[in-house]
Amino acid sequence: MSGYTRRFRPSQNEIDRRYANVRAAMEGAGLDALVVSGSEYTGFEGAVRYLTGFHILHRYAYVVIPAGGDPVAVFPREATWVGDHGESFVANRELPAHCGEWMADFLKGRAARKVGVYGMEYIMNVRDYRALAAAGFELVDFDVQFDHARACKSEEEIASVRHSMEINKRGVLEVIRAYAPGKTEAELMAVAEHTFASAGCARSTMDMVQMGPGGSLRPQMVFPTTRPVAASDGMLYGLEIAGEGGHWVEYSRPLMPNGMDAITADMMAAHQEFHALVREHMKAGRTAEEVYRLCMRPIVERGYRSGHVCGHSIGMTMIELPRIGEGSEFVLPENMVCSMHPHIMNEARTHSLYFQETYRVTASGGEPLSGTAVVAYDGSESELRKL
Repeated sequence: MSGYTRRFRPSQNEIDRRYANVRAAMEGAGLDALVVSGSEYTGFEGAVRYLTGFHILHRYAYVVIPAGGDPVAVFPREATWVGDHGESFVANRELPAHCGEWMADFLKGRAARKVGVYGMEYIMNVRDYRALAAAGFELVDFDVQFDHARACKSEEEIASVRHSMEINKRGVLEVIRAYAPGKTEAELMAVAEHTFASAGCARSTMDMVQMGPGGSLRPQMVFPTTRPVAASDGMLYGLEIAGEGGHWVEYSRPLMPNGMDAITADMMAAHQEFHALVREHMKAGRTAEEVYRLCMRPIVERGYRSGHVCGHSIGMTMIELPRIGEGSEFVLPENMVCSMHPHIMNEARTHSLYFQETYRVTASGGEPLSGTAVVAYDGSESELRKL
C-alpha cells in the first residue's frame, strides 16, 4: 500500500550476507543447486521468507538456488492471488501449474546432478518431491547445513527477535491480568491472541496450554477449551510467536493462583536452577551437547525426565537446528538465538512443568531476551517481574 513500509525488511547487505552463507554451505557439500521448501504450516514457512521476504499464505513455495546463478522464487499458480508476491526481494519469480515439474526442467537445463533439498522429509509437497526424484537427480537432505548456515543472527535479525519478544511478553502479561476463576481456558487465550494479532503477527503464532488440578500441571500440551478454570487450577499458556519481521520467539510462565503443590514446587526449583545455568554456560564456543549436559543437571539429579527437547536454535523457522541435546557437536556462535524449554515430568507422569525462554548466545553466557525472572504468577500481578 502506498506510504507504508514494512518494518524489519532486510537491507541489501543483510540479503547478501544470507545468500553468501547459504552458498558457502552449498559449495562445502558439492551441490549443483539447492531447493528450499516452505509451507504455511505454522512455523515452517520461515526458510522461504528468510531467502525471499515472502510470507506464505494458505499454500507453499520454493526457492531454487543454482550454484552459479541467481535464485528463483517458485509459487504454485493456484496461489497467484494468495499472498503478496511483490514483497519478495528475489527478482526472478515463477508461478507454474506444477512446481515440481518446473523445478525439474529448470535444474535439467542447468545440468544439475547433485541437488540439496531443505524440508524434503516434512515440508516439501509430495507431488513435487516425486517430480524431482523421477528426474534422476541425486537428492540430498540439506536441513542441517542450511540451518547451521543461518544460526548466527545479524544485528538486523536480533532487532527483529527483540521486537517479537516484546510482543510475546505483552501476551503473557495480558493473560495474567485477565485471569479470574470461572473464565474459560479459551477466553484467557483469546486475550493473548488479540494482543498478537493487533501487533501484526498475523497467523504466526503457536499457542497451547498445559493444565492441572490443585496447583499442578499434567504433561500434555493441548488446545484451550471452553472449560471454566477453577481457582485451584495450575495453568501454563505456552506462547510462541513471530512479529512483523518474521523471527520466532518462545516465552511463557506458569500461572498458579493458589500456589503449587510440593512436586510442582520442586520442579519449579529445578527450572530456576536450569535457567541460571543457561545464563552461565550458554557461551559462544561451547558445543550444543556441552550446554545440554551442564544445564540439565538439576533436572536429571532430581530424577525427572524431559518429554520434549531441552532446547533448539530458533529464527525465521520456529524450530531450527541444532537441537540443544546429546550428540550435537555444533559449536555455538555468538548471536545464535535459542529457545530453552525442558518439558520435565515425574516418573509416574502425574506432574509436569514446561515453560519457555529465548536466549541470545554471548561470549559470557546466555542472555535471556525477556529480561524477566523465572517465577510463577498468581494472577494478581500487573507487571512481569524483572530478572
